[in-house]
Amino acid sequence: MPRTVWALGFVSLFMDVSSEMIHALLPVFLISTLGASAALVGLIEGIAEGTASITKMFSGALSDWLGKRKLLAVIGYGLGALTKPVFALAVTPLQVLVARFVDRVGKGIRGAPRDALVADVTTEGQRGAAYGVRQALDTVGAFTGPLLAIALLALFDGNVRAVFAVAILPGAIAVGLLLLGVEEPARAPATKTARLSITRADLGALAAPFWTVVGLGVVFTLARFSEAFLVLRAQEAGLTLTLVPVIMIVMNLVYAVVSTPAGSLSDVVDRRIVLAAGLAVLIAADLVLALGSSIASTLVGAGLWGLHMGLSQGLFAAMVADTAPEHLRGTAFGVYNLAVGMALFVASVVAGELWEHAGSAATFLFGATMAALTLAGLVALRRPTTVGAR
Repeated sequence: MPRTVWALGFVSLFMDVSSEMIHALLPVFLISTLGASAALVGLIEGIAEGTASITKMFSGALSDWLGKRKLLAVIGYGLGALTKPVFALAVTPLQVLVARFVDRVGKGIRGAPRDALVADVTTEGQRGAAYGVRQALDTVGAFTGPLLAIALLALFDGNVRAVFAVAILPGAIAVGLLLLGVEEPARAPATKTARLSITRADLGALAAPFWTVVGLGVVFTLARFSEAFLVLRAQEAGLTLTLVPVIMIVMNLVYAVVSTPAGSLSDVVDRRIVLAAGLAVLIAADLVLALGSSIASTLVGAGLWGLHMGLSQGLFAAMVADTAPEHLRGTAFGVYNLAVGMALFVASVVAGELWEHAGSAATFLFGATMAALTLAGLVALRRPTTVGAR
């Protein structure tokens, strides 16, 4: 595995430690401390993710045009690190929204160039494993962050703002590691686009298999709203503030363990098979979370949610890379991320409204229904959707 893949993985790890120390507590902080409603939490999460996706659209094309993916990744991770102090100081939901907005702009700037950079330094035969490795390290950070949040909450006697302040440090480490540890391969002038704008011809060069992947990703994402609702479900089930981050630890631990094997498996079998398994697990997760009311059932649901993430998220990145022309790879990731991000905005807003007006069970039953529709569409496909399918 190229060193750049490992380095990008550890950059993601440290940034996720920083982000998840905050995100594991943010929904409860918004409701309990700042007086927000579940619907407002869904709106904040939806706006944040939609913003990231719109930004990804242009950052991917920009990375193709510049041929300098690392520069954009540094800017994106830097913005993410700079927003962390705002969460510790916020006194209104609006301030949290602004911080999430800027943070997600940073994510949008870095996401598509980073994913395209992984594709640049790997061969098709190792690509699923490479995305799995990066995703696994990212997810190690995602469960380490909540674990640190629990320890720090105990140390600081439940002071959430103090935990948010400590989260600044791993974010700064991530930016430093990116600057010093990631090497970008030289790209031949012939592989660079001659213009910055995304034209109809560019979109036309993204063939039917790519658009099939986008369509699957959109419907799939409608079933996978923000993990903020897992945190709220944990609190509803009876977990105390100090232990609420356990829900994210369970989810991300399973996610981390599964990502690399699932990516490697998708390199040797039809990727649709692995994706179908992920959808089936998501349906099970939503049903457990909708129908169960105990702490134990909530933890089981979170574990199943993590399993479905491990079986699907790195896989979609590999499918995009498989179906995109090399000179438009960054643009393709941008288009894909725009589409699924807007779907996540819709899903999170709908989830918040359902939670507010019909209860948590309705939110997760909606997710199960959308996952079942996606699975039916996937089964109906007659041919592999990626050139990398086996």
